[in-house]
Amino acid sequence: MSRAKRKRIIRNTVNFYGADILESAKYQSSDNNIQHGNVSVMEHSISVACVCVRLAKMTHLKHDYSSLVRGSLLHDYFNYDWHIDGGRMHGYRHASKALENAADDFTINPVEANMIARHMFPLNITPPHYRESVLLCIADKVCAVKETFSKPFFDDTIKEIKKG
Repeated sequence: MSRAKRKRIIRNTVNFYGADILESAKYQSSDNNIQHGNVSVMEHSISVACVCVRLAKMTHLKHDYSSLVRGSLLHDYFNYDWHIDGGRMHGYRHASKALENAADDFTINPVEANMIARHMFPLNITPPHYRESVLLCIADKVCAVKETFSKPFFDDTIKEIKKG
């Protein structure tokens, strides 16, 4: 399969399962807060969702793609500028705030809730319970390192998803 076709499949998967989240005005406001380097929280979350889908397809295992995309998009849905309001404890606390916000604004299932709550493992000591949560933990760390030193994975795909 060509690289372009893989990217198209990933983009379509994220758009299909995450449409209500991506179209939400409150979610789109996360594009105003910087996450890592010069990458916004929204861009980071879309990149993480894309990497999660790519990793899931590489494993050839059964995955709940709806939960995988939705949990990935909402994993950092804390809705504040952590550089100003997060303090030193942001890394320990933001997962619970993201889960609270996600549950208030969207209908989330137990897999998505676990993904959001446990994505900071091992910083948060309770390990993830679902396969999708483990993929999110991996993708989030990989994307954070890449974004801190460069630009996000799937940079062109992120722009296409943000355009709608």
